[in-house]
Amino acid sequence: MGGIDLANGVVGAVLGMLVAVLFQDPIQNSWYRLRTRSRSAVRNRRRREESSPAWRTFSLGPLHTPALIVEGDGESSIPAQAVYIQVLDQEIELPSDMVGWWAEIEEENTRLRAEGRAPLWNGPRYAVETLDISRTALEENPEIHLRLRPTDYYTFLAAQQLDRRLPDGTTPRSRYLDPGDPLRAPAFLQCSLAVNIAVVTADDMLVVSRRSNHVRMAPGVWNSSVNEGMSRHIDSSGRSAPDLYAVARRGMREELSIEPHEYTLELLAFVLDIEKRHWSAHFYARLKDLTCAGLQERMSRGVADRWEHQTIDFVPFRPSAVIKYMLRADRIHLWAPLAPALFHLALVHAYSRTPVERAGAQIVRRMAD
Repeated sequence: MGGIDLANGVVGAVLGMLVAVLFQDPIQNSWYRLRTRSRSAVRNRRRREESSPAWRTFSLGPLHTPALIVEGDGESSIPAQAVYIQVLDQEIELPSDMVGWWAEIEEENTRLRAEGRAPLWNGPRYAVETLDISRTALEENPEIHLRLRPTDYYTFLAAQQLDRRLPDGTTPRSRYLDPGDPLRAPAFLQCSLAVNIAVVTADDMLVVSRRSNHVRMAPGVWNSSVNEGMSRHIDSSGRSAPDLYAVARRGMREELSIEPHEYTLELLAFVLDIEKRHWSAHFYARLKDLTCAGLQERMSRGVADRWEHQTIDFVPFRPSAVIKYMLRADRIHLWAPLAPALFHLALVHAYSRTPVERAGAQIVRRMAD
């Protein structure tokens, strides 16, 4: 009896080993797949379909702006010959129920002039009719086609009242703008075209300016190194179309007293402030020999448009330093809408995208800890 039990035990052990060898891996694999599918099913049950617009405005961690980068990624510059500008003949006209707003602005400045106070000069400007982007057939390089129309500063100020009520209870924003199609807007709401420049000194310091409290638009905010609006009177010779690079060089001269031979200049992007409908050509300027100290000394001897700025900061032009500066508690809510995107594009142009994105992710992660 004991021999039979021993034989049965041996046979059972052998059969058990055989079953384990033959079926252990398939059973474990099946169990693993079952658990994985169960976890995936739970996660998928929690998930819902999401839809996101293809066009998103510039953001960096907790910093959110209304700046929409329409063309340009920072890594490649846009050559001057790739930008085509056409000026149309017909001047901008405001809708009939907004014409009174223009008249109010004229009346206010007539009163200021009569009182001996400084009025706002109704300078000739350009409005953006359309900005179209295409690619060349072989290299797929960008081509930008800008169509402009004549306008004036009072029209710009009237059109900036996007949330003022019209007689029918609507606003210019609700009547004429579609949030789902940010690139489409009537030209009378787009009477602002400017250049913004990120200037880096020869010793790698980024110039950051704070707008004066005395300027009409966006007083007291931190802004690009140079911000220059396009003037129909100054920037067009006769009937010729304006040149964006020439506008940028004028801004460098008037705001920082720097001459064209002292720097290199590259066009990085076209950007739109979707809240105010301000268009900008974003440039990067690198000073050849002028250092931070040299620039400050130069400016001490006179600047044409000194009144536009109340403070200038110099920030080490490194990804971590610039990003930390942009996210500082005393800066993050005081940026001009288009400036953070400009500085980020300049970093990408100088260092390439990967190290800039890595530095930004590390800083944002540390802020969240």
